[in-house]
Amino acid sequence: MKKLLMVLMGMLLLAGCAKAPAKSEDTYDALVKKGEIVVGLDDTFVPMGFRNEKGEIVGLDVDLAKEIFKRIGLTPKFQAIDWSLKESELNAGNIDVIFNGYTITEERKEKVNFSQPYMDNTQIIITLASSSINTKADLAGKVVSVQKDSSAFDAVTADGDVVKNLKNGELVTFDSNLDLFLDLEAGRSDAIVLDEVLARYVLLSKNAADYKILSDNFGAESYGIGFRKGDTTLLKKVNEALQAMIEDGTFETIKKVYIND
Repeated sequence: MKKLLMVLMGMLLLAGCAKAPAKSEDTYDALVKKGEIVVGLDDTFVPMGFRNEKGEIVGLDVDLAKEIFKRIGLTPKFQAIDWSLKESELNAGNIDVIFNGYTITEERKEKVNFSQPYMDNTQIIITLASSSINTKADLAGKVVSVQKDSSAFDAVTADGDVVKNLKNGELVTFDSNLDLFLDLEAGRSDAIVLDEVLARYVLLSKNAADYKILSDNFGAESYGIGFRKGDTTLLKKVNEALQAMIEDGTFETIKKVYIND
């Protein structure tokens, strides 16, 4: 009986391994055969990817993805994911690319391959206009909030002196960037840190005079599209399409719909 149980456990283990996606596998031919590609995104990240009043997923990155994959010959299917699990979703095969204001970092490069950078961004600090906070140093003893597992979290955490001097010596985290504004407006957070691209878009729908953007920030960065390590062909095709869009003006035309520099 003991031997039989060991054999059965071995068979189950092998079966589980067989279902696990191979990170080194190039899936381009399979995607072409299916004619569809699953794009993972945070559907609250305005203006890159979000839901409009009809509940439809729209945004700058959504329009970019539609044009890129049209040129490649694939139909994008947009799938909202838990942003804190984005790399896990990608490497598990639940999505095929991460495409939604996805900041390129050295830590993330260990988990995924990135496309060429296509947009610059800065992690900015926002307070209410009435706040006495004017510099990073003024954050000492204050409540600072960021999105969970975001590039803002990484950027602030990298500045260890700032974090250790915060109230309770830690950042407060939320699932959505939009929750940051709600917490700031309620007076529970003293400052929030998030992508400038998103923040300035949100402020268009608010009374901007009620808020203050500090001159200090937590660094400049660039957005890229994330791929599984094995998807080198897909990465090459996307980079080619993206570069062509930059050169023929299509990229700038799409960008101007959502962002006026």
